[in-house]
Amino acid sequence: MSRPTDERGQVLSSLVAVLAVVAIVAGLLVLFGTRGSDSTADQPSSATSPKPSTKPTTGPSTIVASVPRPGESETPGPPTTEPTSAPTPEPTQPPSSETTTAPPPATEPAIPPAERPAVEVYNNTGRKGLADSVAGRARQAGWTVAGADNWHGKIAESTVYYPPGMLDAANQLARDLGISRTKGALDNMKKDRLTVILTSDYTG
Repeated sequence: MSRPTDERGQVLSSLVAVLAVVAIVAGLLVLFGTRGSDSTADQPSSATSPKPSTKPTTGPSTIVASVPRPGESETPGPPTTEPTSAPTPEPTQPPSSETTTAPPPATEPAIPPAERPAVEVYNNTGRKGLADSVAGRARQAGWTVAGADNWHGKIAESTVYYPPGMLDAANQLARDLGISRTKGALDNMKKDRLTVILTSDYTG
């Protein structure tokens, strides 16, 4: 009767041994599986890692400065102007040390007719009546004509001859008649009057 009891005991011990082996194998599988998961978790994932952006981003301070607040008007700042160089003053010429004199008057003061000497007019050209026409012109200018005639001799150009002390009167008579030359009287001329000799250059 004791034999069957021993067989059950052997079966139980064999079953316990199998369970123990299964438990050991399962524990080893769990252990190695956990280590494999831990090693995989330690490796960085290339799919989820953020990449740095290559484009520069504008900071928050720049965005706030460019957008006006609600209810406020945008006031432009003062315009920036580039510095300009000051205009160079034009050089001023120093006052000239030379003294300039006013041009002499075109005509000298007229001599009153009462103070004018007498005049003689002579024609030294081939134009007839020249002496008489110039004598009439002298009378119209206020001169007293003492005579008009022809002159025989060589005269360079039309001239008013004057004796000493009558230069001013000779210059005035020359202006009145349109003659550009005056000269001291010749020896054969009268010393109390002016002598006019007309040559071919006379156009007055």
